[in-house]
Amino acid sequence: MTSLFYGGIEGGGTKFVCLIAAAPDQVVAETVIPTTTPEETLERVITFFRQPRPGVRLVALGLAMFGPLELNPSAPNYGSLLATPKPGWSGVPVVQRLQAALGLPVGVDTDVNGALRAECRWGAGRGYDPVVYLTVGTGIGGGAWVHGRPVHGLLHPEMGHLPLPVLPGDTFPGLCPFHGRCWEGLAAGPALAARVGRPLEQVPPEDPLWDLAGQYLGLGIAALVCTLSPRRVILGGGVGQQPHVLARARQALRAYLNGYLPRPELETAVAEFLVPPALGARAGVLGAIALAEEAARLARTAAPG
Repeated sequence: MTSLFYGGIEGGGTKFVCLIAAAPDQVVAETVIPTTTPEETLERVITFFRQPRPGVRLVALGLAMFGPLELNPSAPNYGSLLATPKPGWSGVPVVQRLQAALGLPVGVDTDVNGALRAECRWGAGRGYDPVVYLTVGTGIGGGAWVHGRPVHGLLHPEMGHLPLPVLPGDTFPGLCPFHGRCWEGLAAGPALAARVGRPLEQVPPEDPLWDLAGQYLGLGIAALVCTLSPRRVILGGGVGQQPHVLARARQALRAYLNGYLPRPELETAVAEFLVPPALGARAGVLGAIALAEEAARLARTAAPG
């Protein structure tokens, strides 16, 4: 007997996570592929999904991809990367390559919007609206869930490139190749590692670096709270969801808002407002599964008869 499954791809700057599942608790295959060149990486992704698996029929793919991305379906380069800080990936038509190789409908959104979808459906954002999901790792990305959908507009939110005031005494020039000292350029994982000259895994929780990281995270989140008024903020990523970073970000958020918005969630109950993802490291790829479900529904609707 053959069952219907979805393929999910979380395309990150460091690795691609590929999953075949019918639901979060019905996973039949998973792999992690290092992000190298577009040609090598996508060929390994395609090979994974082409492997025969008895009883499994793939009906659609979902792609939650680092960006920025062209998400206008009427654009000739729909599903392609735009100018991205990831070397060698600008202009790559990721969705077109996957569709051509696998012959399946593909739903696409940013990696952070993928995680946002999954958390709002199955995780820490369930029952809340609006929700902001932030990921802090190789970069900083953010998505907003408003009226039951991720926000898209002129393009898609690029929260990690918000311009922020620089903390007093901070002379670090920033690492963003486009903006220098934007949020990502100041406080993403590579920027933090460059500040101390060693991998973050070697930096103990009591190091002052994490105080600075918490200050910048709190500052950026305060800007988003004042702009979008979310009911919950989820802080993920390899840097963001570490307990010592999360605790410092909560403290900085309270300090920056300074009682201006009189809600318990922003004062005494901030630990229930700024939270880690409930789905952990699988949030992004499970969001890709949700995108695949949506792509399959759209394909059925568009089918003749």
